[in-house]
Amino acid sequence: MRIREWQDIVEDVVEKDVDPDDWRAVGGKRAGGVGEDLYLGHPRAGVYLLKTYAKNPYEVRGVGSRVARKLDDEIGSFLPEEESGGRFAVRSPPEDEDDAEEKARHLQEVVKAHADAPTTPDDFFDDVMEALDSPAFGPMDFDRYGRPDPAEELSDRFEEAEDLLNEELDDLIDEDDVGRGFQ
Repeated sequence: MRIREWQDIVEDVVEKDVDPDDWRAVGGKRAGGVGEDLYLGHPRAGVYLLKTYAKNPYEVRGVGSRVARKLDDEIGSFLPEEESGGRFAVRSPPEDEDDAEEKARHLQEVVKAHADAPTTPDDFFDDVMEALDSPAFGPMDFDRYGRPDPAEELSDRFEEAEDLLNEELDDLIDEDDVGRGFQ
């Protein structure tokens, strides 16, 4: 297992050549410490664990790692399905001015189409993310004040990774000398 900065893990997710709408996520308050835990999973890309905390209102610090090469049925059962209610997305900036204009036109068409016809929030979200060419999006179960049961189950399954990443995050928190982090 290779521990890296959390932004490097997000970059790995962005660069994966997989269906962007097959990602799923679960997370919440970090057990036994400041910050949050987030598991991201995709059937072909695997499972990633991120541990982050807000150093201040403008800076998030953290670590992460790929904890499984693929998302099997057992691990996948802990990640939310489409009807979970929560959603997440990873965005990439437009490559240049022409790309930005093309995405804006496409987004405008998508919004107009949804305004003119009956739609669901999930369908609207999916179509907007596709118009923006989001590299990863899908259902998410996240609790800002606690930990959803599936996050606890994944934590138990990846206990060694949890311990190593907790040590690394605790070192960052100590190094930053921020105590409890920004809340």
